[in-house]
Amino acid sequence: MNIKLIAIGKTDNKALQTLIDEYSKRLSFYIKFDLEIILDIKNVKNLSENQQKEKEGDLILSKISPTDQLILLDENGSTFSSINFADYLQKKMNSGVKTLVFVIGGPYGFSDEVYQKAQGKISLSLMTFSHQMVRLFFIEQVYRGFTILKNEPYHHQ
Repeated sequence: MNIKLIAIGKTDNKALQTLIDEYSKRLSFYIKFDLEIILDIKNVKNLSENQQKEKEGDLILSKISPTDQLILLDENGSTFSSINFADYLQKKMNSGVKTLVFVIGGPYGFSDEVYQKAQGKISLSLMTFSHQMVRLFFIEQVYRGFTILKNEPYHHQ
């Protein structure tokens, strides 16, 4: 199985980017992982929230193939403990999913079309985090999930 994380907008904080790169590298020892950044839409001040979500949604959907399983990182999604998330990843691998695609949307969330194409939603927390920090938190949790599955000492119970 491959895992891809799609995010809107580049990470402009160098410290965060260094950590994202570190955990992406660590994760690559367990699974093929890609982080794909969709550049911010230009002239958003001339767009309504819905127009911006629709434009971002079109870009997101253009990065997904018909066989990919699409999971949205969304505040209204299911929540997991780290161990439960590791089990979730194992079930996805066992089910034969070729590419599991997670998406961090733009500042206003996702378009209706993206919601319709999604096969699930996951919430990382009831708290609100910056979209740049969510990238780091999510990649670290995927890494943690694989260390749990391999019974490695990274995660302490």
